[in-house]
Amino acid sequence: MFKSKKEKLEKEILKEELMNIENSRAEPQENISAGEEVQKPGTVEKISELENQIQFFKDQFLRKAADFENYKKRTETEISNVYRYANENLIFELLPVLDDFNRIMKSWDENHDLESFKKGIEIVYDKFKSILQKQGLKEIDAISKPFDVNLHEALMQTQTDQFAPNTVTEVVENGYYLKDKVLRHAKVVVSNLPEDVKKINE
Repeated sequence: MFKSKKEKLEKEILKEELMNIENSRAEPQENISAGEEVQKPGTVEKISELENQIQFFKDQFLRKAADFENYKKRTETEISNVYRYANENLIFELLPVLDDFNRIMKSWDENHDLESFKKGIEIVYDKFKSILQKQGLKEIDAISKPFDVNLHEALMQTQTDQFAPNTVTEVVENGYYLKDKVLRHAKVVVSNLPEDVKKINE
């Protein structure tokens, strides 16, 4: 009995609340024309301010994107020029050597002076070698040195008792460092014991 009274009371309370909600929806709102949205004071100004900020940041983004694209193109051009003209300084330093060769050839054609020609070649050779040394080129010192696969390329072996076994006795083609890197291995002849010495040692 108590349970049914409680349920009835709850239903009435719920019904009354529903009616209040419906009534509040049906009541006309003051100072608002039909179809006009309810807006708090300053809402229109706030929206306008936010739209202006959006446009500002959009313009900033487009400007930065354009600046970056220009920077990227400029950098690519600069890198391309670096690779393209990487040897410019070396070539410029070698031009005097080319000029000297031209003068020597012209002198030979005019005078056929063998001694002057030989002396001119020696001068040009020294100048050319000096320029390469300034660029970090250094000859590998190989004669009388123990054979080293990191520095030498053995073309043949020679039997001799004038050098210790496995020693460079002759350089066929010079090897070079470029600063601290082996640019080209020296092509060499390597010593070996004569046959008669080998037999004695055996």
